[in-house]
Amino acid sequence: MSKAEIQSGICGHVTTVEAKMEGKVCKLTITSTCKAIQQLALELPEVNPMQEISAKRATPQTLQMGLKHCYHAACPVPVGIIKAVEVEGKLALPKDVIIKVTKD
Repeated sequence: MSKAEIQSGICGHVTTVEAKMEGKVCKLTITSTCKAIQQLALELPEVNPMQEISAKRATPQTLQMGLKHCYHAACPVPVGIIKAVEVEGKLALPKDVIIKVTKD
């Protein structure tokens, strides 16, 4: 199982993603303090990792659900879900992603 813990920023919401491969499908368990992400989780119980890693052929299902449910375009949760799926599907190595935002 692969896991991603996502702290979304100023909104203060926290999301945990657990991804587990079952055959060619990656089962997702998504828990969040955000109501929008809770709705996303209901519609995204599983994905095909090979369809999630590229936007060239079609928009990944995770990003489609992000567009449908997330209130904020910069929400990092959909990308965090994809990162967990990539690792679980052996399409990427586990490594933290950091977005550092500052204002001078």
